[in-house]
Amino acid sequence: ILEKEGVEYLHIDVMDGMFVPNISLGLPVIKSLRKETEALFDVHLMIEEPGRYIDDFAEAGADLITLHAEATKHLHRAIQQVKAKGLKVGVALNPATPLSALDYVVAINPGTPVSQLECVLDLVDMVLIMTVNPGYGGQSYIAKMDDKIKELRAIINEKGLDIDIEVDGGISAKNVAHVKECGANVFVAGSAVFNGDIASSAKDILEAMEA
Repeated sequence: ILEKEGVEYLHIDVMDGMFVPNISLGLPVIKSLRKETEALFDVHLMIEEPGRYIDDFAEAGADLITLHAEATKHLHRAIQQVKAKGLKVGVALNPATPLSALDYVVAINPGTPVSQLECVLDLVDMVLIMTVNPGYGGQSYIAKMDDKIKELRAIINEKGLDIDIEVDGGISAKNVAHVKECGANVFVAGSAVFNGDIASSAKDILEAMEA
């Protein structure tokens, strides 16, 4: 249904009941879905230390894996794990997490020159700005996240990077155009689509995006 309406990504939330207070879709479900659709699987890992399972999610059919900066002690290592599987990689930031989490530089070897230090933002294909606190559907968009999205878009443009800004939480046909104006270009909609007629709800959001 969603593919017929022009939806390109299937955003799959994976929750472990530890990083967020809920449990949701896991590997067997993703494997089953992969057989039914050619949509890009945007797998959002809301789990503690996601590096433990990156190989498994890659084998299950993920095309893009998004990791929470708050959920892993070794973000750079986890990013490299995803890239090593030939997949796109994203980093998610909770509402209270500052954009400075993307500035962190790492030296692969002691004594690495400053010119060779890596920045998280330079390594990823997408940044996911959580516009609600993760874990539950049906929450309202946090308006203060407008400024965060605008600031991130300005940083990306200044650096000349080709990075998507995804937003997740409280997105609907009523606000998607506004959030797009702030600088986002990938939009996750859950309750706004699935709590009504799926086809018409998806169509309304897509049309509002292009208005």
